[in-house]
Amino acid sequence: MSIVKTPPITAEGKASRAGTGAKKITSGFLSSPSSGAVVSVVLVSAFLSFATPQFLTLDNLSLVARAFSFIAIAAIGQFVVILTRGIDISSGSVIGLSGIVTALISSAGMPTWLALMGGLAAAMAVGVFNGSLIAGLGLVSFMVTLGMLNVVRGADVALTGGYPVTGLDPFIKSLGQGFFLGIPMPVIIMLVLAGIMWWVMTRTVFGRQLYAIGGNEEAARLSGVKVKTVTALAYVISGLFAGIAGILLTARLGVAESTIGTGYELDIIAAAVIGGASFAGGIGNVTGVIWGAALLGIVRNGMALLGVDSYWQQIVIGAVIVIAVIIDRVRTRTALH
Repeated sequence: MSIVKTPPITAEGKASRAGTGAKKITSGFLSSPSSGAVVSVVLVSAFLSFATPQFLTLDNLSLVARAFSFIAIAAIGQFVVILTRGIDISSGSVIGLSGIVTALISSAGMPTWLALMGGLAAAMAVGVFNGSLIAGLGLVSFMVTLGMLNVVRGADVALTGGYPVTGLDPFIKSLGQGFFLGIPMPVIIMLVLAGIMWWVMTRTVFGRQLYAIGGNEEAARLSGVKVKTVTALAYVISGLFAGIAGILLTARLGVAESTIGTGYELDIIAAAVIGGASFAGGIGNVTGVIWGAALLGIVRNGMALLGVDSYWQQIVIGAVIVIAVIIDRVRTRTALH
């Protein structure tokens, strides 16, 4: 019996294998929908670290993280809707609604848990209404949620009478103003929620069904997915996460106002799209959403530190949103071809 000797692995062979592995890792990263957001965060952060010494201070980084955590939380819910080829424009007004309802119940001397549940229930009720009209009746998500944006904003003003609502419970305030191990509470809550939704989207049947609906709704229906039910639940989740963001933002400010959350819907949608979610559906991940929100937060903070006028800040953020939509369009066309 002859023995076949395996030639020894040379240094060149080891280098070749290492190079191949590195190429696979690089290729895998660049093909990820969130890679653009990650690279952008690194580049912008590197620039700001040289442009202004204040950027990398612990106080400023903590401020930035807490500021974008509210957008990130709501954007996670928005991502779930976009995954199904929908959009939820009402999220900004829902942020205000949940905070107002929570503050009203808390200021009336009711238990803290009831105030929190009341705020979340109000936010989810909007999601149920949106989902029922969009999934149940087949109405266009843009028009339904645009209408609800105005309806809920009107309700915000009606509930407050145009006046701030004070008297928040100290525990509720601590959720937005407190720290744990030096980390702002909103950031910790954001990371916990992101971890939960990452598990839901990657490890559960419901998550796979959401991706399936976005990828090919008819194929998903034929494979047994209850498309209407899953789609409706996506809007409920969007309402829930906007509600959580609203309670935390109100807790951070220490007072509820009808103007809280105004204009946030654009940043929320932008964070999801910048993070790799596609309006074509079925693409994106929760991690990318966090990176997208971080990029918006870092850009805003950087411009403020550099003394850029507020109107220019708005122009730059608007340009970032437009670029994100263009990239999404190009990415979708490339995938189709």
